[in-house]
Amino acid sequence: MAGTGTRERILEASLRLFNEEGLAAVSAHRVAAELGISPGNLHYHFKTKQAIVERLFLRFEDRLVPCIDAAATVTALDDLWLSLHLTFEAVSEYRFIYRDIGHLLNEFPALEARCHALTARNVIAAEALCAGLAAAGVIDAAAEDVQMLALQLVFTTTCWFTFKRLISPRQPAGRHADAALAAYYALTLLAPYVVGEARDYLNYLRAKYLR
Repeated sequence: MAGTGTRERILEASLRLFNEEGLAAVSAHRVAAELGISPGNLHYHFKTKQAIVERLFLRFEDRLVPCIDAAATVTALDDLWLSLHLTFEAVSEYRFIYRDIGHLLNEFPALEARCHALTARNVIAAEALCAGLAAAGVIDAAAEDVQMLALQLVFTTTCWFTFKRLISPRQPAGRHADAALAAYYALTLLAPYVVGEARDYLNYLRAKYLR
């Protein structure tokens, strides 16, 4: 049990430090120092920094994949907002992954195939989502519009927190508030295509988040 507790503390501290200071800036020794344990103790649980990163990436997949898969079945705008909100929360919790993706892929090539597969799954789900909204009469979009919207949604969910850091670098992270606002901005990508009663919901969100 003690070993399990130490392993979990290492993962939690690594995630926090990677998110706050960046993947490249944090070494395994830095994590050990943060926890007040010896480097040998840390290496007993994780032989390398790569092992820590790979374990965190697997947790990120476990957190994000259900959000991606659930989005593929959405056929209403309010359900889409909720789905986007949950997706942005997952990305925010492990924000170092997308923010530091160039470094991650260069330094940990074993994760490259998993990153590509996760992104492909996200794009396929986003296309199914947009097609479902079109079929339900929520948006009026042709097939080529559906493909474009899907790519824009995936781009936004993967890059939002990097962009936000550029426009407000000193603001402390408020995961739930940030995720809600990000979900609204992502939802507005569909605004030119939204028809019927769904526009009322979009106007409600606009009044809520842009007041």
